Amino acid sequence: MENKKIRVAITQGDTNGIGYELIFKTFETPEMFELCTPVVYGSPKVAAYHRKGLNMENNFSIISNADEQRPGRLNLLTCFDDEVKIEFGRPTPESERAAQRAVERALDDQLKDAFDVLVALPQSKNLFADSQSYADNGLRMAVDGDLRIAFATDKMGLRDALAAITKDGIVKKGTALFNTLRRDFSISNPRIAVLALNPDGAGEEERTIIKPAVDELNEKNIHAFGPYKAEELFAQSDYDAFDAILAMHYEQGALPSKTLSRGEGVTVHAGMPFVCTEVNAAGQAGKGLCDPSPLRYAIYAAIDIFRNRVAYDIPMGNPLPKLYHEKRDEGEKLRFSIPKKREAKE
Repeated sequence: MENKKIRVAITQGDTNGIGYELIFKTFETPEMFELCTPVVYGSPKVAAYHRKGLNMENNFSIISNADEQRPGRLNLLTCFDDEVKIEFGRPTPESERAAQRAVERALDDQLKDAFDVLVALPQSKNLFADSQSYADNGLRMAVDGDLRIAFATDKMGLRDALAAITKDGIVKKGTALFNTLRRDFSISNPRIAVLALNPDGAGEEERTIIKPAVDELNEKNIHAFGPYKAEELFAQSDYDAFDAILAMHYEQGALPSKTLSRGEGVTVHAGMPFVCTEVNAAGQAGKGLCDPSPLRYAIYAAIDIFRNRVAYDIPMGNPLPKLYHEKRDEGEKLRFSIPKKREAKE
């Protein structure tokens, strides 16, 4: 696996955005082709327009099917051949639809094992908005180094998010987060902090929804703690005691994620049957000023997760049979009941 070039599918994002600039700048360096084989899902006409507008000289090979991809080159898979009006920096219904067509084609190809990981470039519409099964089972995570913040509800209006917060939903997302930390991030015994919804952390939602959900997670041998007041957890750096945080809604987790960012942030769509990351980047389209680092981080993160899954799944495929009845040790739960700071890394 170490010597295999990972097949990376990249969706173009909003056609009026910075996607193609990030792609061209990222794959200017030959080292990226030594790491992976990229397949861009998009439009050759749109790509050529961006290349000309940015005065760049990148070459790409146009393919019609994923099985035509070749290592050592930038493969561009034609998802549509329509004329698309380009207005740099201005999302339009047409540009949003073009972005979604690339996602739809990539999801179809994923079912055919056409690639190993999917990396999505920025678009205004939620990535899986038109794929309900993925939206229902997925778990959005903001990842930046050891800071991992997952969301109990998807990116939506606050009123809708509040209505979507349920005990069963928190248990489902908490379980998905626990499994993701073990399989995708190689954390053997994850510790999860669950945030409160109300500022004082002692409202009706905490009593009737969140705390019962935390209790049920612990009954499933998932080390979940809380609910914690978000202000205190982040202001006092108590988040360092946990491997991940489960926020109740998007804004609650997105703000501290961006504030505490070390500059290597990426969105991970966990809980999927395939590896998927999304680029966290913004900038002026068509100016040639965008930093390609966010796309590199998203590719690196996707490849790391893919390799972690392989390492995790191989021994799980043929587990040794138990030769004795395992008795649950209640002392383990007690030992983890009080969060402790991680030891300083040497």
